[in-house]
Amino acid sequence: MTNGVKIFHDLPPGVASFSRTVVTIGNFDGVHLGHRAILGRVLKRARELGGEAVAITFDPHPLKVLRPEMSLPLLTTCDQKLGLLAGCGLDAVVLLPFTRELASLPPRDFVTQYFCQRLQVREVVVGHDYRFGRGREGDIDLLQEMGAQCGFTVQVVWAVEADGAVVSSSLIRALLRLGKVAEAARLLGRPYGVVGRVVRGKGRGGKLLGVPTANLCPANELLPASGIYAVRVRRGAKTLPGVANIGTCPTFDNQELSLEVHLLEFSGELYGENLEVQFVSRLREERRFASIETLAAQIHADIEQARKTLAAESA
Repeated sequence: MTNGVKIFHDLPPGVASFSRTVVTIGNFDGVHLGHRAILGRVLKRARELGGEAVAITFDPHPLKVLRPEMSLPLLTTCDQKLGLLAGCGLDAVVLLPFTRELASLPPRDFVTQYFCQRLQVREVVVGHDYRFGRGREGDIDLLQEMGAQCGFTVQVVWAVEADGAVVSSSLIRALLRLGKVAEAARLLGRPYGVVGRVVRGKGRGGKLLGVPTANLCPANELLPASGIYAVRVRRGAKTLPGVANIGTCPTFDNQELSLEVHLLEFSGELYGENLEVQFVSRLREERRFASIETLAAQIHADIEQARKTLAAESA
């Protein structure tokens, strides 16, 4: 259970007890504003009908199984996605293991076995372009046809627009690759967050530059573009202001990409802890400096700019 929401890591026949559910289904990578519009409709209709609000999603992402050559970088880890879905107020989240066997299930069989038999569905809520089942053969027309036969209704939620564009996971990925984290946050409805464990780095931050940093091993598959960012860092129940660097530290001729974060209001050890870095604004690109002294001066200027940016964003 997460945030009081029941989490099912599979849905075998006859195990879960559901009744009068209002269900939606999708990958929900990012749980962005478009997803939230669908989830909000599910919750509203479940309360109106006196039923349970349920979201079905998959792990791994279907493209990881069906098109692994695409190497699709996901916006959220599985745990992040479950936490975000649970935070929407649902009664239950079903995480179906996605396999080639599930992918080969004809759409009518999927509706019968999952929606009707296992979930006792009363209403299905989907996005306007939803397709499902073997070869994506199932569509909204089929859902409506089967709903008329099996006693459930279908609601369609149209695309959500923000900043003049349709909100989608692919657009958010494109924005993050450009370092446009503030624009991505508007489509997500929150800052983009990267989770990771603090590991030992080169130790240069505190020793050479006077600015200790936590070096993270990210669990997320997608990092924003290289650069310096104003961030907020969630450490347990607390959220602290910070400044982060994504890049290779060219002044030191590094080759490996790293994510380092300096917490503005913290001193102490962080090794082994799990943090979430929430990207608020990109301050500048990463670049090479002529000397360590010049780099140190720029880092202190970045810290002051991050303080101002975060204070203005909170005002």
